[in-house]
Order: sequence, then structure tokens, then C-alpha cells
Amino acid sequence: MKQKNLFQLLSLLAFTRVFAQNPIIQTNYTADPAPMVYNGKVYLYTSHDEDDSTWFTMDDWRLYTTEDMVNWTDHGTVLSYKDFDWALRNAWAPVATERDGKFYMYVPITDRNGQNGIGVAVSDSPYGPFIDPLGKPLVQESQADIDPAVFVDDDGQAYLFWGNPVCYYAKLNEDMITLGSEIQQIPNTIEAFGKREGEPNERRPTTYEEGPWVYKRDGLYYLFFAAGPLPEHLGYSTSKNITGPYTYQGKVMPRQGGAFTNHPGVIDYKGKTYLFYHNAALPGGSGFTRSVAVEELKFDKDGTIPELQMTDGIEKSLQVLNPFIKTEAETIAWSEGVKAHENESVGVFVTAMKNDAYIKVKDVDFRAEGATRFTARVGTTHNSDVSMEVHLDSKEGPLVTSFKVPMTGGDDRWALVSQEIEKVSGVHDLYFVFRGKAATKIMFFDYWMFSEN
Repeated sequence: MKQKNLFQLLSLLAFTRVFAQNPIIQTNYTADPAPMVYNGKVYLYTSHDEDDSTWFTMDDWRLYTTEDMVNWTDHGTVLSYKDFDWALRNAWAPVATERDGKFYMYVPITDRNGQNGIGVAVSDSPYGPFIDPLGKPLVQESQADIDPAVFVDDDGQAYLFWGNPVCYYAKLNEDMITLGSEIQQIPNTIEAFGKREGEPNERRPTTYEEGPWVYKRDGLYYLFFAAGPLPEHLGYSTSKNITGPYTYQGKVMPRQGGAFTNHPGVIDYKGKTYLFYHNAALPGGSGFTRSVAVEELKFDKDGTIPELQMTDGIEKSLQVLNPFIKTEAETIAWSEGVKAHENESVGVFVTAMKNDAYIKVKDVDFRAEGATRFTARVGTTHNSDVSMEVHLDSKEGPLVTSFKVPMTGGDDRWALVSQEIEKVSGVHDLYFVFRGKAATKIMFFDYWMFSEN
């Protein structure tokens, strides 16, 4: 136990420096990334660790989107365990997919009898609302029923994978809400998952721990998974058939990052492959307050994967951001001292929690013709000395504008501020810097845009 605690402390200290992009969400603790590509956009569904949690205290699932892999927009809560009438607690690792214009989320939940199970929720939109079509779990066989993953093969057959400490799978019917086969298991053999380090463990003889994720490339199936012993690393196995037999290939990512769990999610997007995972890199991070991150995933010519290290993340955006349309304040490449909230008045917005908090938005293209006006919807509960500054390229970079934030009296009341600015052109990073003397909750910020007069 002492050695484990020392490892976690050293890993956490290694991640206390300023990051370029990772973790990709800084306004809430997030874990268990489940990326989905749909209509040219990445939809990232996550679980949500509550602040100051000392256990897996997780009540809802959140959604973030991007088109450039560096600026992520927070869409708030899309589903809660409370949306399932049979649920008692726990909103653990989710997964989502689209089929025939419908969107399906598969989520592990504990029912009112304390039994684990996997529920399914359906929506007409990737943003929700999602509803429970069954009124009961889709899968409920044992306490091992957690961490679902869904995969639709080239022939249209869908599969559900899940399980801790073994990997189960079953076919899904075309309706995606009922099983189309008996539940089966990927044999928990050393050939399939590699030999576990340390003393022999009858219940966990291999490295397989939890969090399976199925991915296909050049006709080869990859089964990624969180691997033990604790702290977890990420491993992978391959097969020419989705149901196996699988052959263990080794580590994808070693034990790093300060959290004793990890969870893989892999997608192809705009010609690149990305591995999502989580760590404890944010301030206050731990094994129960985690943060989602992403790396580009590379393959050798034979299809094997060189081992990845956790890094600063994706620095080059895949496309520029257009500032001439309304942009939500919760569209963020990096932030410090900022929290995301939501209400019925405006949906998701951000709150500057302290003086000198800031938001960075990367690769904003003002084009050659440039912008000469800035508009933002903001508010504060403080009656003086609250201001917002807009800078180019760094917190101390050229000042675009600065203005006093009107006192609105609450996050359900907002003021629109619009100012002429000196012309800004070209591609820049934008920094929104928040100033105020209050101890907490300096101001609220809903959206911004630039225009030509």
C-alpha cells in the first residue's frame, strides 16, 4: 500500500506543470471517455466525478464536442442515472453510438437492490434528451456488468462488450435495445490478455481488468482495455474475428497520471486515429477526481502499436475557428480557475471562480478583412471592480478590449456588452481574462462573437 501511494504521488507531481491541451476538459472532473464520430464532428461522452469526491461519486453523463480536436464545447448533462426509474445510484463509464438516425447510450447503473446492470437510453439527437425505452436493465447477470462498449461491424451487426474482471460480449438486435444472442465471454487466458504481474490471482490471472473498447483497422479487430494490477495501464489484443480468439499484443500506455484507473476510447477522425483516456492531472485530481485527455495513436506497418506516453496533447488544430458566429463561452482549448454550470435560462455557461482566471480559445481566424466589434453576454453578482479582458496569443498579449461587467444579480440574468475595437485580422489564440476582488464566482460568461461594423 505504501509503494502504491508513493507511485500515485510521484505520478501526480509529474503532472502539476502547465499543459498545452491535456486534460482536454478543465471545467469539471471527467472520466471514462466514450468518443463517437458523427457528421464530421467528435461527440465525447464522459462520466463526471463530483468535486471533492473520495469515492466513485458520479451522478450523470456529460457531452463535449469538437471539430478541430483542440477547442471543446461543453453541452452539459445529457443523461443521469435518475432518468432510469429502476436505478439507485452510479453513473459510471458510458458509451454511445448512432444507427439509422437514432442515438443510443449504454450505461452501467446500480439498481434499487444494489445489483449492477447495463441500461440503454435512446434519443433522436446526439445531444439528447435520452429516454429509457425498456424500463429495466438491458444486461443484468452479475456485479461484473459494468463498462459497456458498443461496436457496429461492417456487415451491420452490432455487438456489446463489457465486464470486470472478465470480458463479456453479446450481439445486439437491429433495434439496438435487445440482445440478439446469448452472453458469451472472451476467454480470460494469458494468450488473450497477457500474464498478470505479481502473485498469481485466481480471479484475475491476466492483465484484463475492465473498460473494453473494440476498434477495427485494415480488417483487424483491436480490443483495448484497462489492464491490471492497480494502478491500471492500457493494454490491447488483436483478432481477425470480432469474437476472437484474441492475441495479447502488449501495453498501449503505461501506468501514469496519478489515477489508479484508466479507460480507453479510440476513434478515427479526419485521417488520424486518437486514443482517449483519463488521468488525475488537474488541480485536486485523484483516483476519484479524474480528467479526460487525448493523444494521437500511431501504428507500425505490421499493425502493432508503439507504446504511448501521456503528453501535453494535441497542439495543432485540424481547422480554424470562426469568430464571426456566436461562440459559446464553454468552447475552450484551455482554462484555469473556470467552472462550467448550467441552468434553464441559458443552458451551459462558465463561471470565473477567482481573480485572474482565464479561458484560451485556439486558432481563431479573423481573416484578412478582420473584425472591428466584439460582443459578449456576461453578468455578475458583484457591484464593482469586475472586468473582462480579451487578449491575443497570450494572457499578456495585445489587448483587444477590456470592459466592466454589468451587475445583473445572478446567473439567470444577463447583460449584452458590445464594443468597437481596433481591427483584428489573421489567425490568433484568444484569451479571455477575468478580473475581480471577490473571493469566488467573479462573473458569469455565456457567449461571445466578433463582427465588422
